[in-house]
Amino acid sequence: MGTGSNILAQTADDLGIKNITAVDINKEAIKIAKKKGFKAIHSNLFNKIPKNEKYDIICFNAPYLPKDKREPKKSQLATTGGKQGDEISLKFIKQAKQHLNNNGKIYLLISSLTPFNKIKKYNPKIVIRKKIFFEELIILEFS
Repeated sequence: MGTGSNILAQTADDLGIKNITAVDINKEAIKIAKKKGFKAIHSNLFNKIPKNEKYDIICFNAPYLPKDKREPKKSQLATTGGKQGDEISLKFIKQAKQHLNNNGKIYLLISSLTPFNKIKKYNPKIVIRKKIFFEELIILEFS
């Protein structure tokens, strides 16, 4: 989900994972994914994903920053997770659980700048934390 530059899809492919689906709201990201040979779907989260489509692993490098009116609208698509910063991540978690196979895993990247109170209600496991510049990046796992 949120394939962007396709780094997650490419990494999965490099690891030998099959049946990769790249999804993004950005049409340019989808064009790039298709050029790289990935199945790619232009969608706002799971809106265009069939309800019966299930996955073993769903990853999302979500836009996680709170809205900043000074930021250009074009870059907000990739960086802004909503007014507070967690809205897109919360919507993703709710939708992703409906598309997860039994014993499947959901991975979500957030920042120390992302509000965590509502996200923690879904009982995530912290997989890794990495301090970068002015923030800490955190990968969460949900099952």
